[in-house]
Amino acid sequence: MKVVIPGGSGQVGNILARAFHQDGHEVVVLSRRAMAAPWRVVPWDGKTLANWVGEFEHATAVINLAGQSVNCRYSPENRRCIMESRVDSTRLVGEAIRKATNPPEVWLQASTATIYAHRFDAPNNEDDGILGGHEPNAPDTWRFSIDVAASWERALDETPTPRTRRVKLRTAMVMSPDEGGVFDLLLRLVRFRLGGAAGNGRQYVSWIHDQDFVRAVYWLIEHAELKGPVNVAAPDPVPNAEFMRALRQASGVSFGLPALPWMLEVGAFFLRTETELILKSRRVIPGRLLQTGFRFQFSTWAEAARDLCTRWLNHVL
Repeated sequence: MKVVIPGGSGQVGNILARAFHQDGHEVVVLSRRAMAAPWRVVPWDGKTLANWVGEFEHATAVINLAGQSVNCRYSPENRRCIMESRVDSTRLVGEAIRKATNPPEVWLQASTATIYAHRFDAPNNEDDGILGGHEPNAPDTWRFSIDVAASWERALDETPTPRTRRVKLRTAMVMSPDEGGVFDLLLRLVRFRLGGAAGNGRQYVSWIHDQDFVRAVYWLIEHAELKGPVNVAAPDPVPNAEFMRALRQASGVSFGLPALPWMLEVGAFFLRTETELILKSRRVIPGRLLQTGFRFQFSTWAEAARDLCTRWLNHVL
């Protein structure tokens, strides 16, 4: 296959590019910054059509991951950049696909499991999940994140590509042992005895093991019946307290200090991030993947955490 990954220089893009490259496929990453990689890296600005458009010809799949990181303070300027980087790049990718003489077979467009409501009563699947934004007393940062997700998906809907199938990747946190990723951060907190429950610990954590994430992307490329929103998440979302307990057990750490909401606010301020990433309940299940026969290698967090801890130790040692 030929796989083109706009915005593929981040952690998730590297996971995919590495896997496709190792499997012998042609990989092209479109990136705003120059980088050394075993695959081809082509410059683009995410805003204007340029020579990179030719890379879409005869491509099997385009996987658009472009967008400024949400791991920052939601200042007015950062909010503008987060929104525009996603919406503008999505429209641009759609325009490039429409101009292609031999367009890609499938366009996998990044979205996020954050689009669903903050809830504890039942999980959200694609067919009857509750989209967020209307929860009473929801913090402004939560409403902003949902607005970004909805605008992201709306940009895809408003960019028709009649010869290319389109899939919205409503992805949960991708857990890999790579340095700088979310698992790396969580495990380091655990090893410093700071891996207790966050807040009241009731909020659900949705996640997916990196190897299952890659397999799910392959599955979506190969199964032409899948289009529209697809939850890319393991079938075992767990409350934060249970999530952290399993991670401590997998890493051999017996104790972790809990973090009260006010502590998280202080920590988020100094780390230049937002507590929404920790305190919002994301209870998401992969309905359409399971309905079409996809089988997870790591369906429970406990087994995923054990594998990831082993790989993380091998990586750092």
